[in-house]
Amino acid sequence: MTGTTRIPPAEITGFKGMLIKRFAKKMLGQVPTSIGVYWHNQKVLMGLSGLGSKIKKFDQCDEQLKSFAHMAVASQVGCTWCLDFNYFEAHNQHLDMDKAREIPRWRASEAFTPLERDVLTYAEAMTDTEPTVSDAMVERLRAQLGDAAVVELTAVIAFANFTTRANVALGIESDGFAAACGLEPLAERQQRPAVGSAP
Repeated sequence: MTGTTRIPPAEITGFKGMLIKRFAKKMLGQVPTSIGVYWHNQKVLMGLSGLGSKIKKFDQCDEQLKSFAHMAVASQVGCTWCLDFNYFEAHNQHLDMDKAREIPRWRASEAFTPLERDVLTYAEAMTDTEPTVSDAMVERLRAQLGDAAVVELTAVIAFANFTTRANVALGIESDGFAAACGLEPLAERQQRPAVGSAP
């Protein structure tokens, strides 16, 4: 991790804290800095964790598309924690790592299919302030994925915006999950063309 969080991590204590630390170490090899920051308000921590767990159970949209969409949001917002963690998770889920590492520069990369590019464009458009989603974007996705998958993809992207923006605001940065398991570094983020330019 580079830098420090804007709210110093709290000491994770008590029986619940012991269980959370044990679970984190088993799943991730370490206790993420974010847990210490959110430990200041355990209802928020548990609420976010619970919502994230429910979202992981969604099953109408391809996991790789959802993972890439989340990483695109993280890259655009500048959440190094989410970008690194989702790259690490993509590895654990046996997703296409050559594509995953290219997410920060996806527009210049030739690795992605037309559908993946539509998903990444949609993720960025939802993340814009104000959002720049168009009827044409949604129609392209509906034609390729179906309505249930588009609704799910949209919810995943919205959740990614929720978590990435909170982490950036609180100064929560990468804990180095990807590097710890020997993954090739993510590509450098490419500057996005002006809104309204071709994807």
